[in-house]
Amino acid sequence: MFAIMGGQLAWRGTVRLMSWEQRIERNPDVLVGKPVVAGTRISVELVLELLADGWDENQLLDGYPSLKREDIRACLHYAAAALRAEGARPISV
Repeated sequence: MFAIMGGQLAWRGTVRLMSWEQRIERNPDVLVGKPVVAGTRISVELVLELLADGWDENQLLDGYPSLKREDIRACLHYAAAALRAEGARPISV
């Protein structure tokens, strides 16, 4: 059994924590280095685009059987971290 605690996956007894960083990887040999769900060729970009197009978690899980709910959340955490790292920039108009 597991629970999500502070963006991390905690297994029963808090024996092992799995953060989103462990679920998302970049490898130049997989999709030319795009961030993907670890161990798959499912890109973070694809997951985010499908969510933006109105797909819900169940549709993603049905359409991509190797995907887990925690992977979807990891994609969202990755996107948030990427935006946070980008920082605030003035917009030219």
